[in-house]
Amino acid sequence: MSDKSPKPQEPDTDVPEDPNEPAFDWMKPKTSAGASAATSETTAAPTPNDAQPAHASTTGATPTASASTGQPGSRADRKAAEAADAEPEPPLFADTLASTSADKEPSHYSEPLPTSALQVRPPEDEVARRNAEREQAAKVKPVGPRIFQVLLAVFYPVILLVLAVRAVTSPLFLWVEYNRPGFPGDGYGFSTDDRMTYGSYAVDYLSNWAGPRYLGGLVNQDGTKLFKDSEVAHMADVKVVILTSFAAGLLLIILSIIGILYLRKRSNGGIRRGLFAGSIVTLVIIIGLAVLAALSWQQFFTEFHRIFFANGTWTFSLDDTLIRLFPGQFWVDAGIVIGALVFLVATLTFIFTWPTKRRRAGIASTPADDNLEMTTEAADDDSEAVDVRENANGAAR
Repeated sequence: MSDKSPKPQEPDTDVPEDPNEPAFDWMKPKTSAGASAATSETTAAPTPNDAQPAHASTTGATPTASASTGQPGSRADRKAAEAADAEPEPPLFADTLASTSADKEPSHYSEPLPTSALQVRPPEDEVARRNAEREQAAKVKPVGPRIFQVLLAVFYPVILLVLAVRAVTSPLFLWVEYNRPGFPGDGYGFSTDDRMTYGSYAVDYLSNWAGPRYLGGLVNQDGTKLFKDSEVAHMADVKVVILTSFAAGLLLIILSIIGILYLRKRSNGGIRRGLFAGSIVTLVIIIGLAVLAALSWQQFFTEFHRIFFANGTWTFSLDDTLIRLFPGQFWVDAGIVIGALVFLVATLTFIFTWPTKRRRAGIASTPADDNLEMTTEAADDDSEAVDVRENANGAAR
């Protein structure tokens, strides 16, 4: 092959710069009308006219086949025709939807903004109904605080009586009695020290867990038994009554403390009302018993023993040890001290819990009650806001 021989012609590799080529559509800004047209054009199959070689357009040949079939001859014409037939792509945002619907036809509905529901208020009758229910709930008092107030009023006199009995059954009261002026002496030979020693054994036996031998084993200076068997049996019966009353008083104190803690949290002024009612009940009971004892002490003392002990088990002769240690004057003084202690404490409770004007008005409100009220109001406001949002969303649907 010589240098003058013609060189083989290389294939035409020039890419025609056709701006309507689908491969360049991603470089063009998409519109709502032309986005779907470009997508459909890229997926359409090429026609026989598109299969012509690129150099045919450069030679100036005219495609007669497209003219004979009545279809657009160029690719741009076909794309324009397809764009005219295609439907516009639906808008993606609410403002575009509103503008598009406004162009087509007037509409009375528009999508509310997220915060527009907060401006919608419930109807007036609904607001009035909620306020009425709230006032009714505030007026209705719960049953629990009332029950604990009644229990506190019932337990209070019993607790005071048990505590007063416990104060009397102590060596201190014995010492005061045996050494006070005017207390009758023992005509059978017991000195004040003997009474204090033997009486302390008897009082301690009532509050300890020892058996009857605690008293039955005591002897006089001459070696004889200090207490007879009947006296020891009676003291055992008294011990059962005393320990039962102490246990009941302790149980009532625990229940009263629980009630006080409950009323402190659930009822403002509930403790004061319970103690006030209890003091009134205590004063009525103690005044009634004092009147009965003053009218006939012997009859009162006899009926009291008949309630707790069997007949014939609590009567003794004047020379028995129990009568020598605890004569009649001792029981009169014990009754006076018990009644005075109960009356004094009940009177003080009555005075300090008297429902004054300030207490009835409830001026002294605790910070816990204020915080509870603020929390309740905030919860009501939140529930109303939720109801408003639900109503607004329901109306929008």
